[in-house]
Amino acid sequence: MSPGSSPKTENRKLKTPSKPLAVILASGGLDSCVTAAAARREFDLALLHANYGQRTLERELEAFRAQAAFFRAAATLEVDLNYLGVIGGSSLTDLALAIPTDEVEPPGIPSTYVPFRNSNFLAAAVAWAEVLGASALFIGANILDNPGYPDCRPEYFQAYERLIELGTRPETHIRIHTPLINLDKAGIVRLGLELGAPLDLTWSCYQDHIRACGKCSSCRLRLKGFAAAGVPDPIPYES
Repeated sequence: MSPGSSPKTENRKLKTPSKPLAVILASGGLDSCVTAAAARREFDLALLHANYGQRTLERELEAFRAQAAFFRAAATLEVDLNYLGVIGGSSLTDLALAIPTDEVEPPGIPSTYVPFRNSNFLAAAVAWAEVLGASALFIGANILDNPGYPDCRPEYFQAYERLIELGTRPETHIRIHTPLINLDKAGIVRLGLELGAPLDLTWSCYQDHIRACGKCSSCRLRLKGFAAAGVPDPIPYES
């Protein structure tokens, strides 16, 4: 799917679910994959992927679609939020900004922060959840390994739940679940293995499509997590 193309929706007419339905924000990455695996213990899954002008959009879509097939998602939706890329302000969307590759990042919020990204993602997910009649929304945020993103904090999600309550129909009740919020990357890897998540179908690299660069902050954090968990990372790396 090209950045300017229309969103892709599949399985809009849901079969009668065997479990309550949850919408999962699924990037194609490690964290959201493990989050989906955690959610499927109690919910049928509707997986939502956002295209926001990110450098690795096509590779993330490939990972998202593979995971959706693995989890046998009851529904999938690929939404176009490319205006976030047009707005810019992040090295994930602006090619003029360098992706951080230093082993130690400078203090403060890094250039990979996409301004107000989770709020836009959650808005799309809540709208879809309300239409589908879903009772839960899952996101793979965590506070131990995230590099200071303000929209990954527990108090942020608590505030957003209040927004959902005020901004949806009276009969709509959607709870935000963050099952990884207090896990480091090694803990996320271990949980994924325990839950049988398809970690080989995930992609975390911020800048490469065929072989992960192994140098960007996301690759470094991922490799560190697998090493601490004592298992090899199943995806290919340049170095």
